[in-house]
Amino acid sequence: MSGSESNSDESSYTSPPVQRAAKLLRYIGEGGSLVNIRAAAATLGISRTTLLRLLHTLEIERFIERVREGEYRIGIGLVSLVGESASGQDLVRIALPVVTKLAEKTGLSAHLGVLDGREAVYLARRVPNVPLASNISVGSRVGAHATTLGRAILVWMDPEEVRKLYEDRPLGQYTDRTPSSWAALEETLRKERKLGYSESDGLYSDGVSSFAAPIFDKTDRVIASVNVTGPTVFFEMTDGRRAKIVSAVLDAAKEISLRLGWRENASGKLHATS
Repeated sequence: MSGSESNSDESSYTSPPVQRAAKLLRYIGEGGSLVNIRAAAATLGISRTTLLRLLHTLEIERFIERVREGEYRIGIGLVSLVGESASGQDLVRIALPVVTKLAEKTGLSAHLGVLDGREAVYLARRVPNVPLASNISVGSRVGAHATTLGRAILVWMDPEEVRKLYEDRPLGQYTDRTPSSWAALEETLRKERKLGYSESDGLYSDGVSSFAAPIFDKTDRVIASVNVTGPTVFFEMTDGRRAKIVSAVLDAAKEISLRLGWRENASGKLHATS
């Protein structure tokens, strides 16, 4: 079968309405504006009427949520589906109390995320009542190599699988500290695997620090991660604070993993303190 015939066969099985809905969900997840419906429709390559119908349907299904007029975010209905597919259980429901407790304990923004290709997808977010809290939203996607939430998962994946994802491909650079090549990322992952957690001081955003730890399921497979993030000065307010934050993140990752059926073993994973 020729390439053109193969492409024709694939096209005959696609559903344009589903493709349009998927394109809209990605647009919303990336922070696209819907204040000007006509402009948004043009950007998406669909009619204004079709866009309005999609918005109405996706909102009813709770796949999106209206924040204010013309502004939407990914809804809990879609987030829950992602969580369930990631672990075979309701990952968000199980992890959310632990993520909430982590934010309260550290005074930092706490997040739960999974990996989708080369992107970290934020499934849950809890923000403490402090200034300068993280403004990243549920459903956001960030280059996994640049954020602790993504690298904490990459670290425990099959190295060959990770290499195929990144070798010979450009790595988006967010700051001058972001790993900008496969060699630099590989070295960072090697270091973080020895640590047992991922860390960042300005790799994703200048003046922002973060720690993350992996979450494992009952088969000992890494499926998600949890992190805290905030201004670097919040990590250095007192002697020993960074170590306490790392400990809290590791404890949270361990608790979520245990709730998902994971059992401690001799692999050296999750060196939690409690």
